[in-house]
Amino acid sequence: MSTLLKAMLRWVALVLAALLALQLFFVARIALMARVDPQSTSFERSEAWRILQDKGALRWRQQWLDYERISDHLKRAVIASEDDSFALHEGVDWDALEKAWQKNQAAEAQAARLAAKGARAVRPPKIVGGSTITQQLAKNLLLSGERTLLRKGQELMLTYLLETLLTKQRILELYLNHVEWGEGVFGAEAAAQHYYRKPAALLSPAEAARLAVMLPRPRHYEKSPGSPYLEERAGVIAGRLWRAELP
Repeated sequence: MSTLLKAMLRWVALVLAALLALQLFFVARIALMARVDPQSTSFERSEAWRILQDKGALRWRQQWLDYERISDHLKRAVIASEDDSFALHEGVDWDALEKAWQKNQAAEAQAARLAAKGARAVRPPKIVGGSTITQQLAKNLLLSGERTLLRKGQELMLTYLLETLLTKQRILELYLNHVEWGEGVFGAEAAAQHYYRKPAALLSPAEAARLAVMLPRPRHYEKSPGSPYLEERAGVIAGRLWRAELP
């Protein structure tokens, strides 16, 4: 029993040491990002591999732009569409998470009621997210795409590390340079060139609003540019630009 206990304790110690080493690695990576522009993210690398397997060739567009060279219209549109309290929260918007949870619960309950009544084609409930820009950046920069409680916990930890070690302006700069805007299209400059054949610095309010609305499902809207929802929502966001607070 003594030998078995020692072996178990040794195994637990090794696991804890590995977890601590991983967290220290994340701290070092994020601290480095305060000065060094990352060449790619975990999500981008996984997407590159997927595209290479599916298409047999790598389709990839990305070009880093400093914060000042990205249109303020696009910055405001992304904040208005994705995270309107970005300048105020400390990484997690708990009110937004609670509202998203309530909407998801209501949608699931409605789908269950329709199924119980014998409806033939019950659409799966639309899942609403409540993640902030910082949370999305944490997930895309360093984590896999799996959905588990452990990964979510790691995401929250990385979110607070980003908010502690980087400025809000730097967080938004990293996000806008690496967020996906279509299959193999990453960052504001690549998106502006891909959809409008112009630099990201010259995007109009309407163009910026449209790009911002694409973000939750960029590959879907890339294939459905005439989506009525996209047009309607872009108009709403364009009208909110003046309210968005920039860091």
